[in-house]
Amino acid sequence: MTEQELPEAQWFILHTYSGYENLVKVNLETAFQKNNIEDRLIDIRIPMEDIVEEKNGKRKIVHRRMFPSYVLVKMIYTRDMWHLITGTRGVTGFVGPQGKPTPLTDEEIRRMQLEKVTVKTDFAVGDTIRVVNGPLTDMTGEIKSINATTGKCSVDINIFGRLTPAELDTYQIEKIDY
Repeated sequence: MTEQELPEAQWFILHTYSGYENLVKVNLETAFQKNNIEDRLIDIRIPMEDIVEEKNGKRKIVHRRMFPSYVLVKMIYTRDMWHLITGTRGVTGFVGPQGKPTPLTDEEIRRMQLEKVTVKTDFAVGDTIRVVNGPLTDMTGEIKSINATTGKCSVDINIFGRLTPAELDTYQIEKIDY
């Protein structure tokens, strides 16, 4: 394949043996280098989270895998790479129907916070809005804050004469122009 025929890089999920996530990361990087296609491998992630555990009355921060037995890979995938990836030690296959590589959607990437995606909106703090989707449909409120990374707004909604805070996605609201 020529450079022009290569598809765009996308995120895929690989299933691994339990505890093999770090080994899979190293083995994939090595396999891509040996086959001289490291330019197709953009990023490999093993999402971690910090959890506070309490043992014997002492609190301790522990790093824990968010998705045990899974590795997230951003790469330019072509059909000839399937055997290379599934043949890597520790990889049991791709996550997808019948183990076929299925790229993550933009919504999944945003929810998993794999990439910093900024949502462009025409809303501003202080705007009066009406809810057009969800359980609060047709209620009005005022925007208190906007998070462009997550695409969410904090809104004070007037429910039964009281201001009630709610967090809504930007697609759930529309601006009211008086």
